[in-house]
Amino acid sequence: MSRRFLFLLGSAREVGNTELLAREAAAQLPGEVEQRWIRLADHPLPDFVDLRHDSDHVRPSPDTPAGLLLDATLAATDIVIASPLYWYSVSSLTKRYLDYWSAWLRTPGVDFKATMAGRTLWGIAALADDEPSVADPYAGTLNNSAAYLRMRFGGVLLGNGSAPGDVHEDAEALARAKTFFAQDAPLARFPYEAVGAPLR
Repeated sequence: MSRRFLFLLGSAREVGNTELLAREAAAQLPGEVEQRWIRLADHPLPDFVDLRHDSDHVRPSPDTPAGLLLDATLAATDIVIASPLYWYSVSSLTKRYLDYWSAWLRTPGVDFKATMAGRTLWGIAALADDEPSVADPYAGTLNNSAAYLRMRFGGVLLGNGSAPGDVHEDAEALARAKTFFAQDAPLARFPYEAVGAPLR
């Protein structure tokens, strides 16, 4: 399968530092790699309603935000969550998108968990802090989501920036962006899973 990258922009700001960093990383991808960019704010999802134990699950229409995002997610080999660090985790727009994964797990004809297994999840985030460990909850959210679906996880590319354009002053982040997508992404594991233990 040829690689198809889906970049999901989760910022409430257009062309913010996270998007700038994501585009720096994406510019290094080979020309034959397909890229699709979706700004989550342009396709607002309704409040998520937990209907996991109801029986009338239907696939959302492709002309709705949920249908568009489901189809784009299923078509991608690599999903890039490009969300700034908001209160030490992903943005509300991004969290709502991830919440919809719960509904898609039960959507008829999709087999979301099996379809996503083996695909790769990546994170890119700008944060207004010099200490990268404050983004551990962000990375944990993405790693554990990938682990549940038995996806690969390429980690999180972090850059420093608060005011517009600040990330262009973060030379280390820009250097990491050059090779971020070139790395091998291992299968994601929950923290309690010992290395070498069989996958459930």
